[in-house]
Amino acid sequence: MAAAGTVGPSADVASRPLPAFFEFAAPAHWAAVDFISDMHLCEAMPRTADAFARHLLNTTADAVFVLGDIFEVWVGDDARTRRFESHCVDILAEASSHRVIGLMVGNRDFLLGSAMLRDCGAMALPDPTVLMAWGQRVLLSHGDALCLADRPYQAFRAEVRSPAWQQAFLDRPLPERLAIAAQMRQASQERRRFDGDLDADADVGEAVRWMHAMGTAELVHGHTHRPGSNLLAPGFKRHVLSDWDMDSACRAEVLRLSRDGFVRQAPVAGPLAPAMS
Repeated sequence: MAAAGTVGPSADVASRPLPAFFEFAAPAHWAAVDFISDMHLCEAMPRTADAFARHLLNTTADAVFVLGDIFEVWVGDDARTRRFESHCVDILAEASSHRVIGLMVGNRDFLLGSAMLRDCGAMALPDPTVLMAWGQRVLLSHGDALCLADRPYQAFRAEVRSPAWQQAFLDRPLPERLAIAAQMRQASQERRRFDGDLDADADVGEAVRWMHAMGTAELVHGHTHRPGSNLLAPGFKRHVLSDWDMDSACRAEVLRLSRDGFVRQAPVAGPLAPAMS
């Protein structure tokens, strides 16, 4: 990934209110945490779903933190009873019986709620979260909130994250919500509304402002589908996660953090549990 540009935040960025930060302290016995994001799981991508399941069930990490967009679309927790979604719940529940699974919502699955987390046995990761582990403080985010140059998306994001919009949408019958989601997937302009302009990178000044405010030297985020690590400014480094696509491509990557630092690696290709196959 190319080096970032200038750091100095513009006046409007500097005046923006900082988000509320959640802190999570890793237990002292943990040896490693895996970070992944942007799997966009759906029934049309079985190889990607399979790779995701195998990694969750076989990784040696003490925790897997999914930083948003685990699903291609999530129209509400009542969708978890559908065949594909129910299978994903089973995978997550089985994995969470062996290690901590943390789920952060992204721009595609921001309606993922407490009922789904409960059935999966997963821990909610608010966006942003500061992970404290091995003497380090690492800032975690999906990343879409940092893409400030994409003003139309930020306006749309503010609208759909409002309680009023979400309640009105969730009040619709499930078949209607699924039909709306299908229409959005087919219409490029609607997809762009939910994804934003993926050419718009995280704002350097805003990212550094977040990191400075929380005393973190490193940031991990997804969303942009441009994996790599680079310095945002002296003393401030970011790591961008890969999206996953094992169906039309062969693309999937895990970012692991241990006391030795960060390392990128392929997903574990171990067996599925008997009940999961």
